[in-house]
Amino acid sequence: MKDDPQRPVVLTTRPMEAQAAMVAAVLRDEGIPAELAGMYTAGFRAEAPGVVQVLVRQGDLERAKEILAELEGTGDGVSDDDLDRQAMDADDV
Repeated sequence: MKDDPQRPVVLTTRPMEAQAAMVAAVLRDEGIPAELAGMYTAGFRAEAPGVVQVLVRQGDLERAKEILAELEGTGDGVSDDDLDRQAMDADDV
């Protein structure tokens, strides 16, 4: 089962659903199916805070990592801080 290219794997995690949704949207725009997991626990203030996972198929993982690296600053200059600000702005709408 480890070699199944359709198996979902975690690409990255984000503390806020809006951040994870933006990452997933960029991946989908690039033709990589992406799903979110853990939305109901993200943002809670508890002893074990939750995060939102961005899941992709194992067969898409390497390309997804390249896209994520570009998104986080090595390509288009979008940093985690930029994603935080965009997510907060989206929450205000």
